[in-house]
Amino acid sequence: QLALFYFQARSLDAQEQLLNSTVALYEQALELNQSRFQGGIGSEVEVQQAKTQLETTRAQAIDVGVLRAQFEHAVATLIGKPAGSFSLPPLPLRTPPPPIPAGVPSELLERRPDIASADRLMAAANARIGVAKAAYYPLLNLTAAGGFESGAISTLLSGPSALWAVGPSAIFTLFDGGRRRAASDQAIAAYDQTVASYRETVLTSFQQVEDNLAALRILEKEAQTQNEAVVAAQKYLELSITRYKGGVTSYLEVTTAQSAALADEVTAVNILGRRMVAAVQLVQALGGGWDSSSLPQHPECCGKLVSATCSGNVCK
Repeated sequence: QLALFYFQARSLDAQEQLLNSTVALYEQALELNQSRFQGGIGSEVEVQQAKTQLETTRAQAIDVGVLRAQFEHAVATLIGKPAGSFSLPPLPLRTPPPPIPAGVPSELLERRPDIASADRLMAAANARIGVAKAAYYPLLNLTAAGGFESGAISTLLSGPSALWAVGPSAIFTLFDGGRRRAASDQAIAAYDQTVASYRETVLTSFQQVEDNLAALRILEKEAQTQNEAVVAAQKYLELSITRYKGGVTSYLEVTTAQSAALADEVTAVNILGRRMVAAVQLVQALGGGWDSSSLPQHPECCGKLVSATCSGNVCK
């Protein structure tokens, strides 16, 4: 939560900086229109248009400041400091999130507290009925291009990983050698429940990783398109100002172009903020970050799909 609140505050810093710089430009535009009106060149309508645009943008900047203060207070609370005495200096968000390395193994998810807890509960129930614990956590690789590798995901529904397709009862026929019949019904029922809980927890974690990988991939494309829109809007604004100064058009065209340019820039800033939030949520879904030591090192599992039957240094 701390990282999420921090980057949301930084995104609002960027938005507030953009609005404040726009306010400064609109103040100059208002002065220009007032001078033109006083000189008999312009009209009072143009003055009021410029004033309306200025005050509207000022109000937007103030509103962003309110939301930013709330995130600042949330950060203060999470680090154990009083909100009233804590200050987070403005630092507009400019840098996009780092790229996701190819081949990040799904074993990283085992660091998640919910998965670790479910695994331990299952192991305890497993031991109570005397069934040897089997390592059936699915081993997959995830990629920034398409999430978990589709070939590996498909193996969850067949073969040794049938747990993920037909439910916990399949585990006993594969691993217990018939000892289930000798265990008490109560212990077996408890084990069934922990296996089902573990299965649901792992599948939910996969979904969360996939969701944020998809968000990062789609938002990157959206950012590229939005940047093109920003460039086009700026060109439109420049042409409108030139036409206005040449007496070809009214100031209304300029205000329309300015509003469009500002809206596109604000959208671009918001997209960047959403990308950073998705990156933080991906790290959360993985149970933490990663370094080179946590990525696949053995040659057998590199450069190919890692299936759910991959264990240790052997890929089947």
